[in-house]
Amino acid sequence: MSPHLIKKYPNRRLYDTVSSKYITLASLKQMIIEGTTIKVVDSNTEEDITRTILMQIIMEAETAGKPIFNSVMLQQIIRFYGGSMQGMFAQFLEDSLEMFTRQQTSISDTLGKDPLTAMSKMAEKNMKLWTDMQQSFFGSGKKADKE
Repeated sequence: MSPHLIKKYPNRRLYDTVSSKYITLASLKQMIIEGTTIKVVDSNTEEDITRTILMQIIMEAETAGKPIFNSVMLQQIIRFYGGSMQGMFAQFLEDSLEMFTRQQTSISDTLGKDPLTAMSKMAEKNMKLWTDMQQSFFGSGKKADKE
């Protein structure tokens, strides 16, 4: 399935090409939360600016309410930019978020079951996932070779 195309115009407005209407950044955020895959392009150059818009959404979310990223964490992330570990770190973050998402799905699937059994199974799965991820990262180096 192709991504939902959004065009950003020089007047800073976002245009949803699927629904043929202008949308706000908050609307775009809601689309993403609902699972829509988006692609944002500059209307003049057709350059893909999706990452820039996603970072803008994150920046706004970080300034409202309790942030996910504290200063110490952001400084640690910045230290990885440009270094030899940047690709490995990016893959580690991606794998961690994927594992977290799978875990959330697993939790929702087991809500109706015995909580103690569900927690025990989840702990076992987490240990296996972390072990596999570490083995992949530090063992064979397959993930790092992708970069």
